[in-house]
Amino acid sequence: MKASWRLFAGLAVFYAMMAGIYYGVGGEALGITAISLSAGLAGLIGFYVWFSDKRIGLLPQDNLDAEIADGAGELGFYSPHSWWPLAVASSMIAAGLGLIVGWWLTIIAIAALVVTILGFTLEYEKPDPVSAH
Repeated sequence: MKASWRLFAGLAVFYAMMAGIYYGVGGEALGITAISLSAGLAGLIGFYVWFSDKRIGLLPQDNLDAEIADGAGELGFYSPHSWWPLAVASSMIAAGLGLIVGWWLTIIAIAALVVTILGFTLEYEKPDPVSAH
């Protein structure tokens, strides 16, 4: 993680310098804003990774003497057969097309997007059978 936050901090400094140079050579306002926002975004990500690094401590990828097996373990649960990502993507496509076709389609697609995101998020949530009675 040390390399990650240093990379993003370096990117933030680079983008800030480029925004200053672009302003100095008479760049347009939109370009200056975009480069400045890129610097802010890189700085925000760099700060988050730095803050997480301070809380987590030394990770195997930061230890020069670590073995590959030191990084082994459970990374999380990933659904092997969920259809919800397809539904989320379809509703997002419909929302994008709704901006071209008409606002009525966008409104319907955003409602479908909310339902599909909730379905995707709560797919494996099971109610407690004891508290259901």
